Amino acid sequence: MNDNVRPRRLRSSEVLRDMVREVRLSPKSLIYPLFLKEGTNIKSEISSLPNNFHYSPDRIGEAVEEALKNDVRSVLLFGIPEHKDEVGSQAYAEEGIVQQGIRKIKEQYPEVQIITDVCMCEYTSHGHCGILNNCGVDNDTTLDYLARIALSHVEAGADMVAPSDMMDGRIDAIRKLLDKNGHISTPIMSYAVKYASSFYGPFREAAGSAPSFGNRKAYQMDYHNKREALKEALIDAQEGADILMVKPALSYLDVIKEVKENTNLPLAAYSVSGEYAMIKAAAAQGLIDEYGVMCESAVSIFRAGADILISYYAKELAQAIKKGDIG
Repeated sequence: MNDNVRPRRLRSSEVLRDMVREVRLSPKSLIYPLFLKEGTNIKSEISSLPNNFHYSPDRIGEAVEEALKNDVRSVLLFGIPEHKDEVGSQAYAEEGIVQQGIRKIKEQYPEVQIITDVCMCEYTSHGHCGILNNCGVDNDTTLDYLARIALSHVEAGADMVAPSDMMDGRIDAIRKLLDKNGHISTPIMSYAVKYASSFYGPFREAAGSAPSFGNRKAYQMDYHNKREALKEALIDAQEGADILMVKPALSYLDVIKEVKENTNLPLAAYSVSGEYAMIKAAAAQGLIDEYGVMCESAVSIFRAGADILISYYAKELAQAIKKGDIG
């Protein structure tokens, strides 16, 4: 051993460890997903996502206020409509559930950044992310609907839109329609790299978005592929995306690293429902330290290269950051 080189010197005190820490987190980099449900006076816990809730528009402010108390300033909205049809008409309705929620939040908390998920799976009677034809989801027909959904969200007051459908060309279609209607400054956070993953199960229960037949492998990515992830990210950047996203996060840290090193846009990662539910379930059995695993998992995502983290633990992570446990 070379006695002159001792890495442990920099681990000898908490102050020193904090000073040389390579990854630093901030609550400002966190996004908290919220679920809106039609009706009134609704706050009901989502069984598949403990400590997360369905909110009606009149009570969504409670969730936003709690996020703000923890210095989480950005929320990502998902909607669960009462009525579903073949073309997902409630996704772009002026009084759709997300549109109602946006207006309620902006009335009470104008300082909050509202990001909206742009997709059709929660709104279609068949549960797929676009318009069907005889061969499955019709990519090009779906683009017009996605752009219309995005525009309806922005006109209701959304600060950013996040298309998650994985149709080819949807960033270009959305960008053109937003610009045409004077929303040149509204950013798009693209679910650029979204895998056909088994980690989405709890979300599909929460959002009522499981497909009624087949699966989404014809438009979401094959989890064997990494080069394709960079291809998707570069296409979306070229079409006008302002932020890129990798989803899921924990099983795709290598993909986060690859996209980060080969693009120059801010990079978000979505720590999805299955990741959250596994930590919760293991903790409930006394098998792991929930707080410690939550912190370690989040840091690993940022260490891989993410600039932004979407997490059901956003409030708890913000508290951990403020306490200095992962700051």
